[in-house]
Amino acid sequence: MTRKEWLEALKQNASPDIDECIYYLGNVCSLLGSLKDTPQDPEWHGEGDVYIHTKMVLEELYVLLDSDAAHITGEKRQALILGALFHDIGKPLSVREREIREVRRIVSPQHEAIGRSYLTFLLPEIELSYSVIYQVMGLVGEHHRPKLLMVRNHSAGDFWQLSRCVDIELVYWLEVADMRGRICSDIKSQLMHLEEFKLFSTEYGVWQKDIHRSWQQQLESSLISLSADSRDYVYSHAVSGMERGFISTVDEAIAITYQRRNSFAELVVLCGPSGSGKSTWVRQQGLNYQVISLDEIRREINGNAASQANTGKVLHLAKDRLKACLRKGINVIWDATNLRYDFRKVVCDIGKDYHALVTLVVFQAPYSKICQSNRSRVLAVPDKVLAKQFASYQWPTPDEVHRYCIVNAQGQVLLKHGYFSE
Repeated sequence: MTRKEWLEALKQNASPDIDECIYYLGNVCSLLGSLKDTPQDPEWHGEGDVYIHTKMVLEELYVLLDSDAAHITGEKRQALILGALFHDIGKPLSVREREIREVRRIVSPQHEAIGRSYLTFLLPEIELSYSVIYQVMGLVGEHHRPKLLMVRNHSAGDFWQLSRCVDIELVYWLEVADMRGRICSDIKSQLMHLEEFKLFSTEYGVWQKDIHRSWQQQLESSLISLSADSRDYVYSHAVSGMERGFISTVDEAIAITYQRRNSFAELVVLCGPSGSGKSTWVRQQGLNYQVISLDEIRREINGNAASQANTGKVLHLAKDRLKACLRKGINVIWDATNLRYDFRKVVCDIGKDYHALVTLVVFQAPYSKICQSNRSRVLAVPDKVLAKQFASYQWPTPDEVHRYCIVNAQGQVLLKHGYFSE
């Protein structure tokens, strides 16, 4: 059976054990081979290492798929199985010992986000539709959130924001399997948290429903006379306002954006490693925007676009130019890798401070394609530098900006959030 055939079988009734999964996917995701060597805290995971836990989670998931979750079929079933396989893939990269209340514990901080970022450029190597890739990444990156929301003071906005990152029902079933697939003393209380999560998800309109689509429908008659970008401006402010609790109805976004919705600048922030297609995308768009390129400013200051000298001076000049453009209402493309959240946030916050419509264009392509494209560039980045880029990459989420667009190496749109017409 080929890998493609094996993946197709996951949509039907295939129930492969962990060893079969590793056989077909281990050559793409090498960390699968490290699960046996990744310990877990014996109090929280009495079953043992991450390999044993993942094996048990898959077994519990198949029980659910044959019973309470039997209605989940096709691509959703495929995504759920792969999400279970990869849900702790970030633990080999993050496991460590830490003293908690004077007791040495084994922890894996941020393993969810680390795992999702690790998979970003590997999943496109596999014969999967993009909707499945996005759901698998969401399951891996957000699988801790259902329980977390229940033990903290959550809001409806937390659920609405989460629903843009992952299918709420799928992450619920994954976490039920995740809890049943371990040995610990508080399983009953943890499963109760998940049932509460399901109840709140239903109350807030995200269980098997698209709340954001209903918001679009509510705004449709009020925005019909506006330009496409102006509609996006109002709608994206409605989404962020509702998710953050700044407004209580989507109609309030019409009032709070009234003064600026026809006279705002646009800031487009690119996000992707060298060779992922950023410069090609800019040329393809043919936009009459001011491009602020950190490489060009490095060339201007250092005489070499590849030089990392005077980094502070380069960034200061770039930010000054960005502010000057936005102040004048000039549309801007910020052309840099923007791999880390903290770097992106600085730029995006400037755009928001100047009341710009901020769009994040995320470039996602197969790892091998990016490496090949980089080597073909006139100014290729050294392999060591590219490896550091992959290692430092932090996957962006839709709540970072107004509009969020994922494209492949050819510039084709894979997914959008924050657009009135998605």
